[in-house]
Amino acid sequence: MDFGILSVLPSLLAIGLAIKTKNVIFSLFCGCFTGVMLLCSGNPFLASKALIGDYFFKQVMDSYNAGNIVLILFISGFIKLLENGGGAQSFAKYVHKFVDTPLKAQLGAWLGGVVIFFTDLGTALLVGPVFRPLFDKLKLSREKLAWVLDSTSSPVAVLIPFIGWGVYIMGLIEAQFKNLQVNVSDYETFIQAIPFQIYTILAVLMIPLIAVTKKDFAAMKEAEDAVKDKPVPEEMEDHYVAPVDEDGYSLGNSNPFMLILPILMVFATLIIDLSPMGFPFAKIPGNAFRIALTTGYFLAGVLLMFMICGFKVKKPKDTFSLYVKGMMGMTDVAIILLLAWSLSAMLGKLGTAKYIIGILQGINFTPVLIPACIFLFGTVISFSTGSSWGTFAILMPLAIPMGHAFGISYAICVGAVLSGGLFGDHCSPLSDTTILSSMGAECNLADHVRTQLPYAAINGVIAFVGFIIAGLTASTISTVIAVALLLVVIFGWNYYDRKHAA
Repeated sequence: MDFGILSVLPSLLAIGLAIKTKNVIFSLFCGCFTGVMLLCSGNPFLASKALIGDYFFKQVMDSYNAGNIVLILFISGFIKLLENGGGAQSFAKYVHKFVDTPLKAQLGAWLGGVVIFFTDLGTALLVGPVFRPLFDKLKLSREKLAWVLDSTSSPVAVLIPFIGWGVYIMGLIEAQFKNLQVNVSDYETFIQAIPFQIYTILAVLMIPLIAVTKKDFAAMKEAEDAVKDKPVPEEMEDHYVAPVDEDGYSLGNSNPFMLILPILMVFATLIIDLSPMGFPFAKIPGNAFRIALTTGYFLAGVLLMFMICGFKVKKPKDTFSLYVKGMMGMTDVAIILLLAWSLSAMLGKLGTAKYIIGILQGINFTPVLIPACIFLFGTVISFSTGSSWGTFAILMPLAIPMGHAFGISYAICVGAVLSGGLFGDHCSPLSDTTILSSMGAECNLADHVRTQLPYAAINGVIAFVGFIIAGLTASTISTVIAVALLLVVIFGWNYYDRKHAA
């Protein structure tokens, strides 16, 4: 049955409600129910039954989907232990010994955000409190720190395939490959898409470039100039004495190995289990990779729980409760994944992508502009909702089929979705990472958004140009050109500023 223009109704409804309500789960559910109502000829009882039996149950029973949910649960429990076990904080304190200049402080905060790649939200809460006293002491604005935290949270996490972000994204990619019935690896596609995450790469690279050239601009320059007139705060305490309970348990008993050893355990498990198959140089079956990764995070979690109890940081009961609490915190993500998979399958039956593709072909739309359009569309959705994950779930079912129909690389389409989602999220005052970054730096949210926006806008404009080039060349030369443009802007501004001052 040809649903024509009605086939786009579920997607439009999901997007519109997401923008209006800021609730991704509600919006995806309404999109799903609307789609199944169309398939059931408007019968609400049959639609409810079909939605549960033909979509929700089938998606959960799929071994790939179930494996993803289990993996995300183990990752989340492990991250909760890392964030609250004291190891990350203890590791970060060692940075203080080597940071004594504004340049080192900025590069140190940047490097800290890169090292703590395993959690986007944790970056602000772990790195922020460590570097905030240093930024104050060295007369760097807290707005600058908030920008560094925001630019090394989601932009770093989205580049890593073996943490929650990567697992979530690969799940969305695999759902489209199933609908298209193409034998393509979701893992390989994710890896191939990394060079095409143009905005993400620019956002991460901009921090050391600004730090080295010392050329802030727009509202950030005003914030940096203002802090120069403030008195130097009192020397920060070299050692924080954490409270100790009656049994001797305290966060002060933690040490850096509580961060290092568990992460090494994850990598060691992957290498031991997958190296006979050629990892990391050969193609690894997706299911084998997920099993090895889940095993790695499980063993790392067990090791970390023993270390937390052994070093008398937390009691065994509290440690295990913390682990379970981390797992429970991913309920929303599991629901979003279930709804996203269901909506994807539903849009395939409705022929939504085919209808849109037919319209574009009918008006002779230039296919080379599709990546740039995907990027812009993702930016609008993410900025309006404050959710990059919700944007990925809504846009991936449209972007990958369009790439398939017009012969555009899946990697470019995925890169455009992720870049657009991150750009909009980076600019949005509704984003959780934006809010947490301002909290971690202890600066006003409006000031953080105001000072960060010009930097994000420059990267966004360059990324848009990069995706036009990607559509033309289908090559990573687009990212190289984008990085070159960023260098020209920053060093060109530096040269102009010095010449003008002279």
